[in-house]
Amino acid sequence: MTDASPKAARRPGEQALAALGLGAPALSPADASPHAFPEGGRWRTEIPSCEGPEALAVVLKESSRLDVPIHRISQGSGVWMLTDAEITEMVEATEERDIELCLFTGPRGTWDIGGSTRTDSRGGGLRARGHDAVAGCLEDAIRATELGVKCLLVADEGVLWTLHRARVAGIIPADTTLKVSALIGPVNPAAYAVYEQLGGDSINVPSDLTLDHLTEIRRVSAAPMDMYIEAPDDLGGYVRMYEVAELIRRGAPLYLKFGLSKAPGIYPYGHHMRDVTLSTARERVRRGRLALDLLARHGADGDMAPLGSRLPGALQRFDIPS
Repeated sequence: MTDASPKAARRPGEQALAALGLGAPALSPADASPHAFPEGGRWRTEIPSCEGPEALAVVLKESSRLDVPIHRISQGSGVWMLTDAEITEMVEATEERDIELCLFTGPRGTWDIGGSTRTDSRGGGLRARGHDAVAGCLEDAIRATELGVKCLLVADEGVLWTLHRARVAGIIPADTTLKVSALIGPVNPAAYAVYEQLGGDSINVPSDLTLDHLTEIRRVSAAPMDMYIEAPDDLGGYVRMYEVAELIRRGAPLYLKFGLSKAPGIYPYGHHMRDVTLSTARERVRRGRLALDLLARHGADGDMAPLGSRLPGALQRFDIPS
């Protein structure tokens, strides 16, 4: 990763509060992340939950209308919920705009026949249950990358390590990036470092982590971090727009994910969910515009990574047994 000195930005309401004798203490330089993306810049953008070509077309049209720059578009239902023709259409549309397309891999625990995820403990979570589920994720990865997909979303540590080994072995392209899902996101610096070592190129942390938590993570890892600026309801429904500048200062290199609260779940997507999927896709882009406007008003909209950039830079990995 390239070191970068974060630029000072105006904090929300600071001048008015100072005039009223309610000013906050100065920010500590020790809290700031020293890291950046390899091409430069400290933040990228992501529009999640883009479930097919039709939703993608809505996102691309709305991003042009509202002038919302997009580095990555991700999908949550999974590779197996798309036809080859649909994947190809999405690949071509994103390649034309130089946007990274990220598709979710394979079966996951909440859709499995196992009952543990439906208990109060939520045991097992989204992970791949058994050999066959891991095999399904690898099958999805191979199929997607053969169709031109360059980023895969993963919700299981074993699947992550398997896919990392697969790209080292040349089973999938070496420049495939692996994104760790918010559904299993790490909540402490030790866990974050483990996901990096297992092959994570972009690691989604839960949106309820504090600013101090982000600083703790950045003391042990430079792997790009993903964070919902507005989280879906099933991930807490948090709206942290006024914190965006400070999230970047603490968490860079950071993907700003523009999710949507107070919206129904749409996974796994099908045409029976068409109307809500297209309307929420459009609104996610608008939420992105709102967050970017806040950054601009606070003088913190510089340091965006170049559009078209997607690789994470040099990261730490566990040794692969020979």
